[in-house]
Amino acid sequence: MPIHNKVLSNDHFRKHWQMRVRTWFNQPARKIRRRNNRIEKAAKVFPRPIATLKPVVRGSTIRYNMKVRAGRGFTLEELKAAGLTAQYARTIGVAVDTRRVNKSQQSLTLNTQRLKNYQSKLVLFPRKVNAPKKGEATKEEVAKAVQNLKPFSVKSAIAVTCEQTPRKPTEAEKKFSAYATLKAADSKAKTVGIRRKAAEIKAAKAAEK
Repeated sequence: MPIHNKVLSNDHFRKHWQMRVRTWFNQPARKIRRRNNRIEKAAKVFPRPIATLKPVVRGSTIRYNMKVRAGRGFTLEELKAAGLTAQYARTIGVAVDTRRVNKSQQSLTLNTQRLKNYQSKLVLFPRKVNAPKKGEATKEEVAKAVQNLKPFSVKSAIAVTCEQTPRKPTEAEKKFSAYATLKAADSKAKTVGIRRKAAEIKAAKAAEK
C-alpha cells in the first residue's frame, strides 16, 4: 500500500486474497485503551502539563514552507532571549533542540514571545511549601493551579494581520530581485576571509612603497 499523496497501485489479486485481508476489529477497544492511558498519564504527572511546549516552525522545502507546525524543540538562542538555560527549560516542560538554528529574526521573535507567555502562565510548585523561593508559587497560587490537559496550540501563536492596504508596486520594488540579493549576500559571507586577506596584502604593499 503506498503512503503519502502517491498513485494507488492497481494490484492484481489471486490465490484466495479474501482470506488474507487485514481486519481492524480492535479499533473501538484501542480507542478506549488510548483514552484510559491518557487519563492515567495525566494523573501520574499531575500537576504538570501532559505535553511539553514546542516551538512554532515552518516545514522545509517550497512545498511545505507556507504551513506552520510544532517543532521538535526550542533553539539555544531562543531560550537565551527568553532568559532560560537549556537545563532549566527541560525541568519546566519546555522542549529543547540543540541542533535547530534560527534562520530569521521572525522565528526568533515569535518563539521567544511564546516562551515568555508560557512563563507568565506557569505555576512553579516550591520544594518547601512554607519557604518558597523567588519565582515559585505561594500557597494560594498552588491551591488554584490547574493542569493543562491539551497539547499546546501552534495555530493560535500566528496572528495573520494585514497592516497595509493594497497598492501598486513601485518601480524600485519591480526591479528588486530577492533571489539575486540573497545570492550576493551569501557569496559575500563566504568570501569575507579571502577579501580581508587580499585587502591586508594590498595595504602591506602600499606601505612598502
